[in-house]
Amino acid sequence: MIVMKFGGSSVADAQRIRHVVGIVKTQLDQKPVLVLSAMGDTTDHLLEAGSAAFQKGAVLIEQIENHHFDTIKKLKLPNQVRKEVSALLEELKRLLSGISLLREMTPRTKDFLVSFGERLSIRIVAAYCNSIGIPAQACDAWDVGFVSDSNFTSAELIKESWELIPQKIAPLLKAGVLPIVTGFIAKDLNGNITTLGRGGSDLTATMIAAACKAQEAQVWKDVDGILTADPRIVAKARPVETVSYEEAAELAYFGAQVLHPRAMQPCIKTGTPVLVKNSYNIAAPGTRIVAVLDKKSVPVRAITFRKNVTLVDIVSTRMLGQYGFLAEVFSTFARHHISIDMVATSEVSVSLTLDAAQDLSAVKKELARIASIDIKTGKAIVTIVGNVRRSSEILAKAFKTCQLIGVPVQMISQGASKVNISFIVNDAEAVEVVKALHLDFFGKL
Repeated sequence: MIVMKFGGSSVADAQRIRHVVGIVKTQLDQKPVLVLSAMGDTTDHLLEAGSAAFQKGAVLIEQIENHHFDTIKKLKLPNQVRKEVSALLEELKRLLSGISLLREMTPRTKDFLVSFGERLSIRIVAAYCNSIGIPAQACDAWDVGFVSDSNFTSAELIKESWELIPQKIAPLLKAGVLPIVTGFIAKDLNGNITTLGRGGSDLTATMIAAACKAQEAQVWKDVDGILTADPRIVAKARPVETVSYEEAAELAYFGAQVLHPRAMQPCIKTGTPVLVKNSYNIAAPGTRIVAVLDKKSVPVRAITFRKNVTLVDIVSTRMLGQYGFLAEVFSTFARHHISIDMVATSEVSVSLTLDAAQDLSAVKKELARIASIDIKTGKAIVTIVGNVRRSSEILAKAFKTCQLIGVPVQMISQGASKVNISFIVNDAEAVEVVKALHLDFFGKL
């Protein structure tokens, strides 16, 4: 079997749904399980409706209603589907009425609210599949074994899901039915609907693939796969044929938002390959994410960057030969709920990077007792993801390139996974650096 996941833009309207089902039809012999997001911008519209109910006491779902009914009409679906969708929309209205009366929006309510997008989309797509002769069944995730904790808006699946999912999915596949499952949502042990947080829909797909020991998980996006650089910066950026799980996680963290690192965890556990494909460009081979790469692989897989970063230099002679200094530095940031990205240390100093959108005045005041603090804003992290065995070659080439274009490197860090080399430059220099590095390593701009 395989798992095929399609995002919101891939199932945005009747035309896109026909296209997606056409893709699925070509792979029916591989026993696919389909995982879908909400149609187009439905999740945003649901949140807007929730906000209108909470702030103004208004129940407004015409936009959502019209879009789904219009899709049903264009797909020429039977009246039974309209009844199912109408029932869900009535449930949505009751929820919004409750929010408008109580003027309350808890995380639990928010999860219940956004779940309607996926629940609506799977019913419409399943009905369309059945109407063209593909036996299909719409499955809410909790009906196929997705059980989570009660951490609303960012729930984690509990270990029982690993056993329940194959138990529920296998009979459907055996009966020759195409299961169409809601991405992004689950239920806790109390029966409350939860959402799986960032990368949740992809996580649904990879969890099914891993738990059912699938041949692969296919994640269909609106890009040709993981690219060697941001195509908005480097026009000739090309898809990377294969990457390791660690490389894909690093790329995602440092800006290449194709697959969230969290979504890859189930497949990392079982060694299940993940194939990232473009639903708008089926001919593109995409990127395969695997456990182990060929030893002869190219030195650099991709170059990415993240702007608007703050660099903090902490210098103290008290660090020399002392224990506990770094612990105090990190615990200070922890007390203020500030997450640290990159770290580089020496005998008397520690440099680290943070997301710029944070107030550091209290942290600076605390740390000033034990060290001198220099905070520099307007920085960017440039990250080279590649083959650890050739890190010396990569570093030599990267620094030579920066020297040639006159850009000083302000900090450098090699990740513990040993697949990324990151360094700090000024925001204004980041694009020039990425372009120059891409030209050097890939020979293309």
